[in-house]
Amino acid sequence: MAVTNDELKGLYYYMNLVRQVDERCRRLFKQGRFHGTYFSAVGQEATVVGSCYGLRPDDFIGIQHREIGAVITKGMPIKYLMAQLFARKDSPDRGKSHPCHYGWKPMGIVTPASTIAAQTPIVTGSALAWKIQKKDNVAVAFVGEGATSNGVWHEALNFAGIHKLACVFVVQDNLWAESVPKSLGVPVDNLSERAKAYGFPGVTIDGNDLMATYETTREAVKKARRGEGPTLIEMKTYRWYGHSEIDPANYRTQEELESWKRRDPVPRFERLLLERGVIDEAHKQHTLQRIEREIEEAIDFAEKSPHPDPKEVLEDVYAPLS
Repeated sequence: MAVTNDELKGLYYYMNLVRQVDERCRRLFKQGRFHGTYFSAVGQEATVVGSCYGLRPDDFIGIQHREIGAVITKGMPIKYLMAQLFARKDSPDRGKSHPCHYGWKPMGIVTPASTIAAQTPIVTGSALAWKIQKKDNVAVAFVGEGATSNGVWHEALNFAGIHKLACVFVVQDNLWAESVPKSLGVPVDNLSERAKAYGFPGVTIDGNDLMATYETTREAVKKARRGEGPTLIEMKTYRWYGHSEIDPANYRTQEELESWKRRDPVPRFERLLLERGVIDEAHKQHTLQRIEREIEEAIDFAEKSPHPDPKEVLEDVYAPLS
């Protein structure tokens, strides 16, 4: 199915929104506007925008701390994302979670934990529940290549393969599991090959090519909705900055970093749309101005939101009896 111009413009908006929010959050942290740390995903935008654009509100995504772009594209208002970073009362978590543990129940965004690959069995379990309920919802899990060496990741994919569950497993292969190079974490170059062991298809694509990530994920989601089981999609990409803002990333070479910056997915997609005549310079400037306003409004909302009272830490511990 061809991608319409309206879809292309929507993808363009989210690619720029995700990049600008991410870079702004890095600056806010460095300015001391919020505490803890911050996990940037600059450079990896196409992996999440392409995967989440077009998902239904009742579809789930299982994320970790670097999936700010997945959260935004799935539909979490950025004012609540900012409130979560600022640990304010108006955040969906009421200021109780570690920064970058974004969650938004109305749009099926499962609040993550820091435990590596913990989201994969949740995604698999959600898909099992939907199968029992005879629903056609789909769940998408995001992990880095390092998580594919974790036992719980294998268990989740094995179970999903046995029961042909409606899951899409996205591996963002960015070459580094924090400071551990891929060569010391996994024994294969293309992680999509691991899907063979679970009995469902695996594919490796260019994770910096938004059209490839969007079209590949769209087909995997359609397949899952038809009851034809999971797909593993390995997206080769690269994070520009350290594991977090307190990591100088001096374990990488400058040459490696610069070679990946030349493959920046944001201007790459913009050039494609300009060449096709889908957008022009006026549309570009209007989009960027709109995004700037939205970010400023979100920051203002977060900074005006009150801090939670310390005694509120004892609330929301147990579900109500009724």
